[in-house]
Amino acid sequence: MISLNINGKTMPVEAEADTPLLWVLRDELHMSGTKFGCGMALCGACTVHIDGQPTRACVMPASAAVGKKITTIEAIGNSAVGKRVQQAWAEIDVPQCGYCQSGQIMAATALLKAIPKPTDKDIDQAMSGNICRCGTYPRIRTAIHKAAGQA
Repeated sequence: MISLNINGKTMPVEAEADTPLLWVLRDELHMSGTKFGCGMALCGACTVHIDGQPTRACVMPASAAVGKKITTIEAIGNSAVGKRVQQAWAEIDVPQCGYCQSGQIMAATALLKAIPKPTDKDIDQAMSGNICRCGTYPRIRTAIHKAAGQA
């Protein structure tokens, strides 16, 4: 048994130490917002924040998250920046199929916390690891600028 700090709550989980954090979130804790995409940390659908940094949950062993603060899409709106990102996403109508969007929002929130007024280059660089099969990249960029107060 390990204990994880997820969205401000300590949660004991019955999982092997090497179980990917993604499966602990989805299967053990029934938090379905974080998505499985590729399983190799290439697409970004499984992005969560670990101590504020965007991290791929599909390859991170749950044991590596012990003692760290894990934030998932379920709680990203509890921060002012995360709330602005979610509002901008809705106002711009970013999602098409929506599958990748939780990872996109997590990456965008981390970007705006690090760089409150990002350039297009900053956005492209920060978001490059998050793949959207529907090609909503122009709307994602617009939403990030809106959340930053630059629209």
